[in-house]
Amino acid sequence: MTSLDPRAARKAASFGALLAALATLGAVGACRPGTTEAQSIPAPDSVALVRDLAALSADSMQGRAPGTEGGARARRYILGALEASGVPALGASYEHPFAWDAGSGVNLIGVVRGREAPDAFIVLTAHFDHEGVRDGAIFNGADDNASGTAAALEIARRALEHPLRHTLVVALLDAEESGLRGARAFVEQQPVPLADVRLNVNLDMVSRTAGELWAAGAHHTPALRPVLEAVAADAPLTLRLGHDRPEAPEGDDWTSASDHGPFHAAGIPFVYFGVEDHPDYHRPTDDFERVDPGEYLDAVRTILAALYALDDSLSEPAGAGETR
Repeated sequence: MTSLDPRAARKAASFGALLAALATLGAVGACRPGTTEAQSIPAPDSVALVRDLAALSADSMQGRAPGTEGGARARRYILGALEASGVPALGASYEHPFAWDAGSGVNLIGVVRGREAPDAFIVLTAHFDHEGVRDGAIFNGADDNASGTAAALEIARRALEHPLRHTLVVALLDAEESGLRGARAFVEQQPVPLADVRLNVNLDMVSRTAGELWAAGAHHTPALRPVLEAVAADAPLTLRLGHDRPEAPEGDDWTSASDHGPFHAAGIPFVYFGVEDHPDYHRPTDDFERVDPGEYLDAVRTILAALYALDDSLSEPAGAGETR
């Protein structure tokens, strides 16, 4: 019998502790009966959410760098999750390869048809790549961005059971850390016509909230602000709007900081959900066991509520007639 190395043992124990904690939260969150809001907004499956997070941030994924075996292993896991959920591929395959002068990547794209406006799209994005292995240290990127990827997979499952008004495109993007390459490829390849994309919702670092999640984008599209403020009023954490003003101090404007940037540059309104940098950002200590399951679940609940509220608010493209 082979014993686990100390780091693997700690991770296994941490995963068990997280699942035990989730049991006290409710393994599968239930809608509150008797309210319109509860009937329209599905609750996330907390166990599936954390299992995906644990798998994607495991040492076996080797930091999920593009063009590596770890990156390919992460793609296979995501493909299996999409197939198991029943979320259809967008086009002939989930896989949408792309290349740039210094490398290549593969975006994974599924689609959940809308119940009222199937030819108008909300694009949900999250990048699954991270920094790989450096000097023998694995950069697992649990928060950045296994958390956004696992959240997007769970949101896709909820949308399949409770379709949005608009069609939801679920784009798990590669090579964000290499210069937003996956998002740039999506915009260039147009797997759906950009003219028909009403909104981009981007998830990047959504688990390490310490009770506070940020939503950027309303400065550029003011029509989004009252919708997000209404969600914030009932959110299980503090949802703050900001980090999107050009005059913000250096580093405080996140308008082009993640995969929503190329969508914004193409004139598409966006909402970016994320957290401010923490001590483990882009360090080999951004590990699964540092994620608080309750904080993460509250973040995904808030994002789901915002997604459904934004979907309900859209008729013409969000921000039509607004000055960008």
